[in-house]
Amino acid sequence: MNEDPSRTALPVRRFAGMHLISGEAVEEIPIRDAVDALEIALRGGLDPEQDTPRSRVATQAGELLVMPSTLGAFSGVKVLSNTPDNSHHGLPLIQGTFILFEGPEQRAAAIIDGVALTNLRTPAVSALAVRHLLPGKAAGRLRLTVFGTGPQARGHAEAMLALHQVSEVWLVGRDSARRDRLAVHLADTGVPVRVSGPDESAAAVAQADIICCCTSAPAPLFDGTLVKAEAVVVAIGSHSPRMREVDDTLVNRASVVVESRASALREAGDIVMPLAAGVVCEEDLYALRDVVTGSAQLPTDGPRLFKGTGMPWQDLVVGAEIYRSYVAAHDGAP
Repeated sequence: MNEDPSRTALPVRRFAGMHLISGEAVEEIPIRDAVDALEIALRGGLDPEQDTPRSRVATQAGELLVMPSTLGAFSGVKVLSNTPDNSHHGLPLIQGTFILFEGPEQRAAAIIDGVALTNLRTPAVSALAVRHLLPGKAAGRLRLTVFGTGPQARGHAEAMLALHQVSEVWLVGRDSARRDRLAVHLADTGVPVRVSGPDESAAAVAQADIICCCTSAPAPLFDGTLVKAEAVVVAIGSHSPRMREVDDTLVNRASVVVESRASALREAGDIVMPLAAGVVCEEDLYALRDVVTGSAQLPTDGPRLFKGTGMPWQDLVVGAEIYRSYVAAHDGAP
């Protein structure tokens, strides 16, 4: 990554020979670099179907999520805590770290802020999907609708603004204070921003070219009949088979793309529930890898839906990109 001389140099921190890469340093990585790294990995032969499943460990306060993966010279593991009671005390729901190992000796190379990594890699995966799912005729200025007001909503909005010509952003969220703060932040980009609550979101859905669902909603956010035939919908808020953000109508209308079939069948309520209802068959699901490499061609009619739950290989690929960029920027630093 090329250094931007206008940025303030961040201090180099090490522990036991490992680079300690803060959330602030992760935020310096351009979203395009993360998207390109994911695409290169998939085109280079990485098979998400072979990735190690995420495991969960119950604790007295919540749970730990453990996500290991390996690819080429790098291996890594992300460990996150999920503490539901934290939200009542003004503390983060999710906290954690990512440890990167390098080389045949598996040398511990870096510790990376796990939340910042997640906030980069999730929008990057979605952006990779949108890169390949947007119809060719949608190359002009686009209307973007984002459901949610948290870090993923912000990350997805920023990613789409960075990678596409967006004429308008429409934010939909229940928490009006958080929604308005995010609207002010995004308006600084110069793109007009509109806001609404979930009950007034029909126009936001019907007019959108890209819809990003970044919520913890347990039930569908909108009527799937409202989505334009040329639109792309990204649903990343749920990684539980009992929760969903989109309805059966949209799944039935759309070409459905998933990170991996195995992961979707384990964790994606947006897929598991329609499968159980007979709305869609497993054979109807397209793997993102096949779409990216061109081995699968999507139908040209109807919306396109990408369902992501988050997988360990994504943390590893983006974590390795963060590490390479960080080392290159600080080469020779004490």
